[in-house]
Amino acid sequence: MKRFISGLVLVLVTMCSQAQHAVTVSGLAKDSSNQAALAFVNVTIHKAPDSAFITGTITSDEGRFSLAGIAPGTYLLKFSYLGYQTKWQPLLVGQLSNYLSVGNVSLQHSPVSINEITVTGKADEISEKMDKKTFSPAANISQAGGSALDAMKNLPGVTAGQDGKVLLRGSDKVMILIDGKQTALTGMGGQSGLDNIPASAIAKIEIINNPSAKYDANGNAGIINIIYKKEKKEGFNGKVGLTTGLGALWEKKGNLPDIRPQYTATPKINPSLSLNYRKNKVNFFFQGDNLYTKTLNKNEFTEKWYEHGEPIIQQVKRNRTTNIITGKTGIDWQPDDKNLFTISGLFSSEKILDRGDEPFFNADLSERQRLWQFLEDELKTTATFSAGWQHQFKQPGRVLQMNLNYTFHREDEKYFFTNIMPTYTGLDSFKLLSDEHVADLTADYIHPLRFGRFEGGIKFRRRYIPTNMQFKPGLHSPLDTTAGGWANYGEIIPAAYGMFVFENKDFEVEAGMRVEYVKLNYEVNPQHNTYRSNGYNYIQPFPNIRLAYHLNEHNKLSLFYNRRVDRPNEVDIRIFPKYDDAEIIKVGNPELRPQFTNTFELGYKTNWLNGYLYPALYHKRMDATITRIGTIVGNSNLIYNVFQNAGKSYQSGLEVTLSQKINKWASLQLNMNGYKNIIEAFSVINKYPEPTLYTDPREEMFSGNVKLNGMFQLPSKIELQLTAIYLAPDIVPQGKIYSRFSIDMGAKKTVGRNEFFVNATDIANTLRIKRDVTGNGFNYSSTDYLETQVFRMGYNYKF
Repeated sequence: MKRFISGLVLVLVTMCSQAQHAVTVSGLAKDSSNQAALAFVNVTIHKAPDSAFITGTITSDEGRFSLAGIAPGTYLLKFSYLGYQTKWQPLLVGQLSNYLSVGNVSLQHSPVSINEITVTGKADEISEKMDKKTFSPAANISQAGGSALDAMKNLPGVTAGQDGKVLLRGSDKVMILIDGKQTALTGMGGQSGLDNIPASAIAKIEIINNPSAKYDANGNAGIINIIYKKEKKEGFNGKVGLTTGLGALWEKKGNLPDIRPQYTATPKINPSLSLNYRKNKVNFFFQGDNLYTKTLNKNEFTEKWYEHGEPIIQQVKRNRTTNIITGKTGIDWQPDDKNLFTISGLFSSEKILDRGDEPFFNADLSERQRLWQFLEDELKTTATFSAGWQHQFKQPGRVLQMNLNYTFHREDEKYFFTNIMPTYTGLDSFKLLSDEHVADLTADYIHPLRFGRFEGGIKFRRRYIPTNMQFKPGLHSPLDTTAGGWANYGEIIPAAYGMFVFENKDFEVEAGMRVEYVKLNYEVNPQHNTYRSNGYNYIQPFPNIRLAYHLNEHNKLSLFYNRRVDRPNEVDIRIFPKYDDAEIIKVGNPELRPQFTNTFELGYKTNWLNGYLYPALYHKRMDATITRIGTIVGNSNLIYNVFQNAGKSYQSGLEVTLSQKINKWASLQLNMNGYKNIIEAFSVINKYPEPTLYTDPREEMFSGNVKLNGMFQLPSKIELQLTAIYLAPDIVPQGKIYSRFSIDMGAKKTVGRNEFFVNATDIANTLRIKRDVTGNGFNYSSTDYLETQVFRMGYNYKF
């Protein structure tokens, strides 16, 4: 079996899409004697080794010129004008900016002969920066037709966690952006709702491990930027598609006795429509999707041991039905070549119905002690509005941009519980209503320089979230009705940043500083039985620096440093207990404080004709590490999971990405990440429902993951993709998670404007999540046999 897996791993693959970087070169031609602007000067770009012509233009009445679409590399820039000396000068076009200004170019009347010019170096074959990778979901055939979360599972450096989250280098502290902006749809500063976004709506996904000062400081693991589709072609065009599928075709593990059946043969349906109309100065765009799924969302079997009692065997089964309607529309208006106005809106409605069963048995399953059944009826509604203005100055690349973004997000949850005990049955329920209002105002300015650029900007955020929890207890209710009521979350964040970028043929420097002031108010219902809150505020600097050295045209070395923060989100400090598990109660903590992280990384990239190798050493130091801590009170079987600041922790690792085009029909990519997690000893007090001390010794573990992806071009224009993923054991709060392994595959065929595809995730049905957890007076071992195997087929038509 090991030989089979090893052999299979050697042939599995996927390719990331890498867009060619293009630069606009600009400047101003002047008379050297009187500095008067010169119109109609011939400006041409030539190859450095042989002076072969590439492209050219003439200067305007103001002496300005602009040459677009220049690939990174070394060139010769030629100026010729009747009555003036022909001038040649070396030109280095780098990868750090889309615009390069050569400044003022002075031409002399008297001729000067040029004997020889020698410029060394050539364009980098890898267009992406070493701190940023770009992928297209369209190239990820094995996950086509799913959600954004599905689309990310096979990307290099990304792994899927639980609760709808992704991990970068083993950490879920990831900030998710949509079109470069934070929205409540995916979480303000953290991540959520990735399974709410259909992959069919996404044009590309950017992964930024080392964000610059331009970005918000939240998210120590990095940033994932989801960019929606927008067609650039003239006229009316679009794309219509339909994906269908089935999951859970057979049971991984059967139910404990006398509960409702698991979902099987779960349907997946995703129709999508993309429209675009571009004419003259106006561009209209629309993207609409409806994602309907049934899923065995959870099927976890747990064995618990308590110091004060007998072992307990339990199961948590959750059948989920989800219907997500998403639409994004907007208009671009360009009244002239200097100004661009954009107005857009996004609407999302997500309806979730969870039907759960949780039986509790004694050790030999001879006696059922309790059956907890629940229905969660949840509606999430999100609406966003964005307005932007971009002004291009006469100097190409010099840009002023202003944006206003407003997001409204409503979380409307209703829970209905049936608590079946040996002597009675209780009916309980509660209702949670949360409205989130977020307004962002930003201004950014870019000024190109001769060897780089300067960027600066300001941002102001106002965020307000009133929440209300109302309990309706039944007979002998287990609900803590005195922990309900209202709580209001308020946050303001003004911020400013500046960034300088410099490059020549040998060195690159990117240095920036962001300063953020955060003021958080959290008003808590005075009748709450445990929590009070005074909020917090701080002003902090967040520097970043990247230093790069070109060893030669094929090899580059880069050093990164940045400081980032993970601010507690509203749900992390929410004071209301959550009962989707009857005996593991999740509660927020209004005394939670931000986690600060310093990251150091050394990266090396070497590339050749058909591939590249990129190893990166990294080290992270976290202060006030945020994690959940579970404790019990007295002889109770209830475990209370509360967010806490656990002190210092560290992560050190090596990530290696190897990409190779083997021949014209096969390409391979291998991504490996090995890291050591260390959590220093700490003590915390869980205040809910009453103060309980928990002390944890120093923990450490070496973990990692391997992802082997590939794309094969078969006869008849058929594309085949195979992916294998292995996740090693790792530390989780108060315990460990065991290894996981899965294989995905997909195939696509394009006929004219028609595209057909089929795929399957976890084709061997091997993926399951096993973990061990130890607390004060208890420990448990659980294995989740949730639905991971899904077969899909789809069709897209472009017009």
